[in-house]
Amino acid sequence: MNTVDERLHTATLAVPHNEHRRDRRARKRSASQIEADARRAKTLEARSRWQAERAEARSAAYLPAAGDTGPAQLRMPGRLKLPKHQDTSATLAGHYPFLAEAGLGSAGVFVGQDLYSGGSFVYDPWVLYQRGMITAPNIVLAGIVGSGKSSLAKSLYTRSLPFGRRVYVPGDPKGEHTAVAEAVGGKAIILGYGLRNRLNPLDEGHRAASASDAEWAAQLASRRRELIGALAETVLDRALSPLEHTAIDLALADTVRSAEVPILPMVVDRILEPNSEDDHDGRLAEDGRLVGHALRRLVAGDLAGLFDGPSTVRFDPSLPMVSLDLSRVAENSTLISVLMTCSSAWMESALADPAGGQRWVIYDEAWRLMAYPALLRRMDAQWRLARHFGIANMLVFHKLSDLDNVGDSGSAMRALASSLLANAETRIVYRQEPDQLGHTATALGLSGTEQKLLPALGTGQGLWRVKDRSFVVQHQLHPDELEAFDTTARMTAGQ
Repeated sequence: MNTVDERLHTATLAVPHNEHRRDRRARKRSASQIEADARRAKTLEARSRWQAERAEARSAAYLPAAGDTGPAQLRMPGRLKLPKHQDTSATLAGHYPFLAEAGLGSAGVFVGQDLYSGGSFVYDPWVLYQRGMITAPNIVLAGIVGSGKSSLAKSLYTRSLPFGRRVYVPGDPKGEHTAVAEAVGGKAIILGYGLRNRLNPLDEGHRAASASDAEWAAQLASRRRELIGALAETVLDRALSPLEHTAIDLALADTVRSAEVPILPMVVDRILEPNSEDDHDGRLAEDGRLVGHALRRLVAGDLAGLFDGPSTVRFDPSLPMVSLDLSRVAENSTLISVLMTCSSAWMESALADPAGGQRWVIYDEAWRLMAYPALLRRMDAQWRLARHFGIANMLVFHKLSDLDNVGDSGSAMRALASSLLANAETRIVYRQEPDQLGHTATALGLSGTEQKLLPALGTGQGLWRVKDRSFVVQHQLHPDELEAFDTTARMTAGQ
């Protein structure tokens, strides 16, 4: 107890019972004085401590107003000033606690701007697979006409070329990828009536350097057998019977034995008129009669002129891009499916090459292609083996309800079409019509907020679903890309 407190304590306790009133007032004044002296002493002590701290602060060295000189320069010379922003409490509450996506990283192909975070959006299926963010490198891209989906597809694969990727387009019904292929140093194979280009379905195709003679012979025989069967199924629009498969096998084997370069007319002749050594009971010609006449359409009927001789074009897997332009035969859906089947067989031998590298396979206007079981099964096999082949398949169509037009409900074809969507962990949806919102939301598992976004998306804006993450991205094009990717030239030529 200090001196002031002792005095106050003594003055408080020493109170006699018979104290006079005057003395009592004097004692109270004395106690009040002691309390005032104590407060004054504490005030002086606090002031002294504050003055000492202030003097110490003034003597300390701080950054000059204009910043340091020499090696320590480049610091901010003045105070940081930010523009004021006013908004409603409801809007500001939505920004806390920082709900915008962080993006997919900076490694890969630049796509555009993430409209929620404002940052750059970068996407690369191979990079995401290496990082374990996706397990299937396939993409489904849907959007109505004029929404910008075609430009996005072209941007993704052309911007991948500097990374060493190659691009295969096994069927381009509108010829949109021809100019792009020529611009990047690739090749567009144009097929159609009256043109000199021919495509021999029985070509050997690309041989992997690692394949032995025995392996290559087995692969080639299997591929030719499957291809002839797929062509027959496409023209007949039904599955082949075991007897028809036998007729094809024997005719194909006889053709390969007797010709250095087997062509389809030879196989047709041997199916309709089998070798006597193969036709022991005289029934082989009858068993293969329908198949023979179906394949005859490709060499002598309404589909003649494209498959009835040796190939005049060659599929070169070393080119940065190869596209099969089908715009000259777009009115004949059966011919398109046949050409697609042949080109897919061409490309499969290159896709199966372990040294082929990473490649894009683009299926444009996919709603036309999925109407044929043989071609749909071939596409499904490529999608399932995408990781093994090192490829990324992209399926481009207008709306997800196109999948409902494939086969009957509950059929094998409908199951195959649905599996294409299931094996694509990247789903990109551009603007959709209001009547498509419910189906799209159900197929992709969209939330109510995501579903409401689709009708209001502008040109080049898309909802990206990468596995279980969502982004709204504005696709950005360089002026040269915009000119090369333009699909409205005919509509705007006179303006």
